[in-house]
Amino acid sequence: MEIRYWEYDGVEELKEEERALVAAAREATGGSYSPYSHFKVGAAVLLEDGSVMKGSNQENVAYPSGLCAERVTLFSASAQSGGKAVRMMAVTAIDGEGKSATAAPCGACRQVMAEQERRQGSKMRIIVPLGNGKIRIFDSADDLLPFAFEAELG
Repeated sequence: MEIRYWEYDGVEELKEEERALVAAAREATGGSYSPYSHFKVGAAVLLEDGSVMKGSNQENVAYPSGLCAERVTLFSASAQSGGKAVRMMAVTAIDGEGKSATAAPCGACRQVMAEQERRQGSKMRIIVPLGNGKIRIFDSADDLLPFAFEAELG
Protein backbone atom coordinates (compact mmCIF):
# COMPACT_ATOMS: atom_id res chain seq x y z
CA MET A 1 0.00 0.00 0.00
CA GLU A 2 1.25 3.45 -0.88
CA ILE A 3 0.21 6.53 1.11
CA ARG A 4 0.45 9.65 -0.98
CA TYR A 5 0.22 13.33 -0.28
CA TRP A 6 1.46 16.54 -1.82
CA GLU A 7 3.12 19.32 0.16
CA TYR A 8 3.14 22.95 -0.92
CA ASP A 9 5.10 25.85 0.53
CA GLY A 10 2.02 28.00 0.98
CA VAL A 11 -1.61 28.63 0.12
CA GLU A 12 -0.60 30.80 -2.85
CA GLU A 13 0.57 27.62 -4.66
CA LEU A 14 -2.91 26.07 -4.52
CA LYS A 15 -5.59 26.20 -7.20
CA GLU A 16 -8.17 28.95 -6.80
CA GLU A 17 -10.96 26.66 -5.53
CA GLU A 18 -8.55 25.08 -3.02
CA ARG A 19 -7.48 28.53 -1.75
CA ALA A 20 -11.12 29.55 -1.41
CA LEU A 21 -11.90 26.40 0.59
CA VAL A 22 -8.96 26.99 2.94
CA ALA A 23 -10.22 30.57 3.45
CA ALA A 24 -13.71 29.24 4.24
CA ALA A 25 -12.26 26.81 6.78
CA ARG A 26 -10.29 29.64 8.40
CA GLU A 27 -13.45 31.71 8.57
CA ALA A 28 -15.23 28.76 10.20
CA THR A 29 -12.80 28.87 13.14
CA GLY A 30 -14.76 31.93 14.25
CA GLY A 31 -17.67 29.66 15.19
CA SER A 32 -15.51 27.41 17.37
CA TYR A 33 -16.66 26.83 20.93
CA SER A 34 -13.39 25.85 22.58
CA PRO A 35 -13.19 27.37 26.08
CA TYR A 36 -11.28 24.35 27.44
CA SER A 37 -8.62 23.63 24.83
CA HIS A 38 -8.45 27.17 23.36
CA PHE A 39 -7.76 25.37 20.06
CA LYS A 40 -10.12 26.63 17.36
CA VAL A 41 -10.63 24.30 14.40
CA GLY A 42 -12.62 25.11 11.28
CA ALA A 43 -13.53 22.89 8.37
CA ALA A 44 -15.17 23.55 5.04
CA VAL A 45 -16.38 21.18 2.35
CA LEU A 46 -16.95 21.76 -1.35
CA LEU A 47 -19.94 19.76 -2.53
CA GLU A 48 -20.46 18.33 -6.02
CA ASP A 49 -22.87 21.18 -6.87
CA GLY A 50 -20.21 23.80 -6.05
CA SER A 51 -21.71 24.88 -2.73
CA VAL A 52 -19.53 25.25 0.36
CA MET A 53 -20.55 24.28 3.88
CA LYS A 54 -18.58 25.10 7.03
CA GLY A 55 -18.32 23.89 10.61
CA SER A 56 -16.15 24.24 13.68
CA ASN A 57 -15.18 22.27 16.76
CA GLN A 58 -17.68 22.34 19.63
CA GLU A 59 -16.41 21.42 23.08
CA ASN A 60 -18.36 20.49 26.17
CA VAL A 61 -17.44 20.39 29.83
CA ALA A 62 -18.54 16.73 29.84
CA TYR A 63 -15.63 15.57 27.71
CA PRO A 64 -15.86 13.74 25.25
CA SER A 65 -19.31 15.11 24.48
CA GLY A 66 -17.90 17.73 22.11
CA LEU A 67 -17.33 17.18 18.41
CA CYS A 68 -14.48 17.91 16.01
CA ALA A 69 -14.91 20.43 13.20
CA GLU A 70 -14.55 17.75 10.53
CA ARG A 71 -17.45 15.67 11.83
CA VAL A 72 -19.61 18.72 12.53
CA THR A 73 -19.09 19.78 8.92
CA LEU A 74 -19.55 16.38 7.26
CA PHE A 75 -22.62 15.46 9.30
CA SER A 76 -24.20 18.87 8.75
CA ALA A 77 -23.47 18.79 5.02
CA SER A 78 -24.98 15.33 4.73
CA ALA A 79 -28.09 16.31 6.65
CA GLN A 80 -28.63 19.60 4.82
CA SER A 81 -27.54 18.90 1.25
CA GLY A 82 -29.68 15.90 0.45
CA GLY A 83 -26.65 13.64 0.31
CA LYS A 84 -24.60 15.54 -2.27
CA ALA A 85 -21.08 14.19 -2.63
CA VAL A 86 -18.17 15.99 -0.98
CA ARG A 87 -15.46 16.80 -3.53
CA MET A 88 -13.00 18.44 -1.17
CA MET A 89 -12.49 19.30 2.50
CA ALA A 90 -10.14 21.83 4.15
CA VAL A 91 -9.29 21.82 7.87
CA THR A 92 -7.58 24.73 9.63
CA ALA A 93 -6.70 25.59 13.22
CA ILE A 94 -5.84 28.56 15.42
CA ASP A 95 -4.02 27.92 18.70
CA GLY A 96 -4.62 29.63 22.04
CA GLU A 97 -2.21 32.41 21.08
CA GLY A 98 -4.09 33.19 17.85
CA LYS A 99 -1.48 31.58 15.58
CA SER A 100 -2.07 29.11 12.77
CA ALA A 101 -1.60 25.54 13.92
CA THR A 102 -1.65 22.10 12.32
CA ALA A 103 -5.00 20.34 12.66
CA ALA A 104 -4.49 16.88 11.27
CA PRO A 105 -7.82 15.06 11.54
CA CYS A 106 -8.10 12.67 14.50
CA GLY A 107 -8.76 8.96 14.02
CA ALA A 108 -12.52 9.27 14.55
CA CYS A 109 -12.73 12.00 11.91
CA ARG A 110 -10.60 9.97 9.51
CA GLN A 111 -13.01 7.05 9.93
CA VAL A 112 -16.01 9.31 9.20
CA MET A 113 -14.22 10.67 6.12
CA ALA A 114 -13.54 7.13 4.91
CA GLU A 115 -17.17 6.13 5.30
CA GLN A 116 -18.29 9.36 3.59
CA GLU A 117 -16.22 8.36 0.57
CA ARG A 118 -17.73 4.87 0.55
CA ARG A 119 -21.25 6.26 0.96
CA GLN A 120 -20.88 8.65 -1.94
CA GLY A 121 -18.86 6.28 -4.13
CA SER A 122 -16.09 8.82 -4.79
CA LYS A 123 -12.97 10.18 -3.18
CA MET A 124 -12.64 13.59 -1.59
CA ARG A 125 -9.51 15.71 -1.58
CA ILE A 126 -8.41 16.74 1.93
CA ILE A 127 -6.42 19.94 2.47
CA VAL A 128 -4.54 20.40 5.74
CA PRO A 129 -2.59 23.63 6.29
CA LEU A 130 0.32 23.06 8.66
CA GLY A 131 1.33 25.44 11.43
CA ASN A 132 4.55 26.30 9.58
CA GLY A 133 2.66 27.74 6.57
CA LYS A 134 3.03 24.65 4.39
CA ILE A 135 -0.01 22.83 3.01
CA ARG A 136 -0.55 19.06 2.70
CA ILE A 137 -3.11 17.67 0.30
CA PHE A 138 -4.37 14.09 0.34
CA ASP A 139 -6.41 12.70 -2.58
CA SER A 140 -8.47 10.45 -0.33
CA ALA A 141 -9.30 9.54 3.25
CA ASP A 142 -7.57 6.23 2.44
CA ASP A 143 -4.28 8.13 2.51
CA LEU A 144 -5.08 9.34 6.05
CA LEU A 145 -6.53 6.05 7.31
CA PRO A 146 -5.41 3.16 5.11
CA PHE A 147 -7.05 0.43 7.22
CA ALA A 148 -10.44 1.99 7.97
CA PHE A 149 -13.31 -0.06 9.34
CA GLU A 150 -15.64 -1.10 6.54
CA ALA A 151 -19.22 -2.31 6.45
CA GLU A 152 -21.52 -3.40 3.69
CA LEU A 153 -23.61 -0.40 2.75
CA GLY A 154 -26.80 -1.11 0.97
